[in-house]
Amino acid sequence: MSQTEIALSGFALLVVLLLIRVPVGVAMAIAGFAGFSLVVGIDPAVSMLSQVAFNSLTAYEFSIIPMFILMGTFAARSDLSLEMFRASQAWLGRFRGGMAYSALVASAGFAAVNGSSMATAATMTRVALPEMERNGYDSGLAAGVIAAGGTLGIMIPPSAVFALYGFITQQDVADLFMAGILPGLLGLALYASVIVLYTFVRPASLPVAEGSGWAQKLRALRSVWAIALLFALIIGGIYGGIFTVTEAAGIGAFGAWLIGVLRGRLGLRTTLACLAEALAMSAAIFTLVIGALTFGYFLTVTGTTTALIGWLANQPVGPYGVLTLILLGYLILGAVMDELAITLLTLPIVFPVIVSLGFDPIWFGVIFVMTVTLGVNTPPIGMNVFVINSMARHIGLGRIYRAVMPFVGVDLVRLLLLVLFPAISLWLVS
Repeated sequence: MSQTEIALSGFALLVVLLLIRVPVGVAMAIAGFAGFSLVVGIDPAVSMLSQVAFNSLTAYEFSIIPMFILMGTFAARSDLSLEMFRASQAWLGRFRGGMAYSALVASAGFAAVNGSSMATAATMTRVALPEMERNGYDSGLAAGVIAAGGTLGIMIPPSAVFALYGFITQQDVADLFMAGILPGLLGLALYASVIVLYTFVRPASLPVAEGSGWAQKLRALRSVWAIALLFALIIGGIYGGIFTVTEAAGIGAFGAWLIGVLRGRLGLRTTLACLAEALAMSAAIFTLVIGALTFGYFLTVTGTTTALIGWLANQPVGPYGVLTLILLGYLILGAVMDELAITLLTLPIVFPVIVSLGFDPIWFGVIFVMTVTLGVNTPPIGMNVFVINSMARHIGLGRIYRAVMPFVGVDLVRLLLLVLFPAISLWLVS
């Protein structure tokens, strides 16, 4: 077999494994190991796999991932998301659709100390969905709002995908975090505009909740000090030069635990449960890392990576034409594959092309994260939708998908704005 045939066979094996529901990381490791063995032999393949696993699990910079996951777990168990939702509700509840606005604001606030799309969606499903249904909101629309709000966790720092992008492309993670703030806030504004539209088109599905007095508003506002403190500690520490991004992750995790302990929410048993949950999530992510790197080495030895880079760079459509092709590919991949797997598998191929075309790597990082994130709410996978459906079985997948599509539509508008106006991403960085 030629190396091109081996590469195609490797892709075919990967697709088959994914179709029979083998976990993505394991599927990529199997396909990569088998292909690498065919090209260079079984012994070098075993050595490569063991070295990839060792390097991934012991890399200091990758410790940011389990630390941010642990911070989000501590924050969720400390009910910070519930307090954020109640504070938002106290200020916005008197408006039609106020609880929907509150869910979005709470998602954005919780994302600032969590950084995970699925974790934000799961937490807000537990916190906000019952309240919205109890106040007469349409269940499908409420679930769609929560699914959309979950995506804010990827863009607003800290973000595991931004961290991985920075490590793979050797870009400053702190700059990437800063570049994601305005696009994240823009997403919040556009999502709010969808709710405004719903209040005119389907007012009965977004009733007006009971308003709050000034005393209640101020009391609710005081309850969100913990989220503000954690965000200031992490972001202020990074940009104040007090500690690195990796150190900030550890300090943030400790800060979230300490806040939970001082509030009486994190005892020994709950702390151990948080550690176990963070360990399971981290193990799943590192399985993806090992699998993607293994498959990436296989593509490299077959020459596929070099060929794809050359093919993309030489397309006669100009730089923005190539960028459009890349983003269309990511939109398709995002609908069928995890965003971390896409990041690890494709960036070594795509990033050199982006640099050779003269695009800013920080700006591309923002639109890359934005594009792959779209997939968490789109069929056939839509991980946020599946998470919400698993926790609220009475709301069908079809209803959630229909409700979230307008939010996906404004996300496409946001993506177009980020492409046309790079200053949205780069202004804070500069």
